[in-house]
Amino acid sequence: MGYRRIRYELDKHHNINVNDKRVLRICRKEHIRSMIKWRPKSCTKNSDNPAHIAKNYLNRKFHADAPNEKWLTDVTEFKYYIGVEVHKVYLSAILDLYDRRIVAFKIGNHNDNPLVMNTFDEAVRLEPDAHPLFHSDRGFQYTSKQFYTRLKKHRMKQSMSRVAHCIDNGPMEGFWGILKREKYYGKRFTSKENLIAAIESYIDYYNTGRIQRNLHLMTPLEYHERYYAAA
Repeated sequence: MGYRRIRYELDKHHNINVNDKRVLRICRKEHIRSMIKWRPKSCTKNSDNPAHIAKNYLNRKFHADAPNEKWLTDVTEFKYYIGVEVHKVYLSAILDLYDRRIVAFKIGNHNDNPLVMNTFDEAVRLEPDAHPLFHSDRGFQYTSKQFYTRLKKHRMKQSMSRVAHCIDNGPMEGFWGILKREKYYGKRFTSKENLIAAIESYIDYYNTGRIQRNLHLMTPLEYHERYYAAA
């Protein structure tokens, strides 16, 4: 993490109040550097046989006035190694644009329909009264009749990114970058169990422990709960 985040963490979780310059000076002395932010390598291509295509109703309007007003979703992959063999797991997640919390997530061996459907079902179980605008890319899972039927059943309006425009789903891509820079890049996982445990623990930390400047130095869960406390 960078020097500003280290300063926030010291203040929030350890009651150590120091200024940015001092933390930066110590980081330079101890050769502590944040992970470089990389551009996404690729964007999801359009499904070959889409059953349903939606317009980009979100239209890069990444602000929300309340929880469960706008949800974003996507799938990303992680690798682990057993000897010289490369194996993969896939993380499907749903992010709330109001508080940037991860509403629900699932990890599976395959990037397939069940992974996405199970993630959606978990989100609905946790937030049964939510009827958000639901935004995704045009991956085959999201353009399927099965997924469209789920959205209609729960009275959610579907929105989709344009083909080859990753920024249309920018905050979701941003979360993948945060997760991978802080927990995955620079490490070599040699078991599926350790990789999954690392992902799960990081998402818990992200929701409950990782403060964000755009949330007024609160965690996603704190910002979420403040909304209902003020209502």
